[in-house]
Amino acid sequence: MNKAHQNAGVLYVVATPIGNLRDISARALDVLRSVALIAAEDTRHSKKLLSHYGIGTLLLAVHEHNERDVTEKLLQRLIGGEDIALVSDAGTPLISDPGFYLVRAARQADLRVIPVPGPSALIAALSVAGLPSDRFLFEGFLPSKQTARRLRLQVLATVTATLVMYESSHRICASLRDMIDCLGNEREATVARELTKTYETVMHGTLGELVQRVESDANQQKGEFVVLVQGAPLRERSEVDAEALRMLEVLLAELPLKQAAGLLAKMTGLSKNVLYEEGLKLKQMQ
Repeated sequence: MNKAHQNAGVLYVVATPIGNLRDISARALDVLRSVALIAAEDTRHSKKLLSHYGIGTLLLAVHEHNERDVTEKLLQRLIGGEDIALVSDAGTPLISDPGFYLVRAARQADLRVIPVPGPSALIAALSVAGLPSDRFLFEGFLPSKQTARRLRLQVLATVTATLVMYESSHRICASLRDMIDCLGNEREATVARELTKTYETVMHGTLGELVQRVESDANQQKGEFVVLVQGAPLRERSEVDAEALRMLEVLLAELPLKQAAGLLAKMTGLSKNVLYEEGLKLKQMQ
């Protein structure tokens, strides 16, 4: 740590409940009680949590519209020795929530940033989905406009890891329909709605089955959603098509052969060894 900051405060990144208020950790409550200030995405929302636990710590709104403007003031308070807790409306800050700019600025200023882990809709949904969890891609929110959303889904169509996406109530049906068109009707999937809340539901099935269940029940179109979709199957064929060769050639211009082959294998599902051999051929032709 910079010697000038030896007496500086700590920025705590604190996870808060995504629904059930009892999911907060004892450590998180201790931190929220002890800090000089809580930087909250929405102070009105956070007041409900603090009030429930009898915490009167000062709140300051730090959201996507003002984060850059208030970060310098928060850094000065940290440098002055005050501890600050960063919270979002629900779950872990920075995971599809504000906070990245503040945390990066604190790191660049050589200030201590300490995580206080806890609830996350992403991890909660993945833990009960019954889909492969050894490798997953968190996409966050898909684009709101259909054209952009479908383009993004087409890029994701060849990803072999489990796909995890957040979605809102007014787009859930349209997004599931686009997933069917871009990823396939038979892809195994899970729709987790209102996790840890009163009306929590977790539905499993193919994308085709799930869109019918959601569209046929207005109650299943309400709330906050996590959609998980099985990754693309690994390709059984060993031949590398022209498009894959073109991608390999582009990667080789920037990366060592082994790294380029490994990255493309993850993107396409092709054999890393086969891609390595193809890469050797490309290098010999140069």
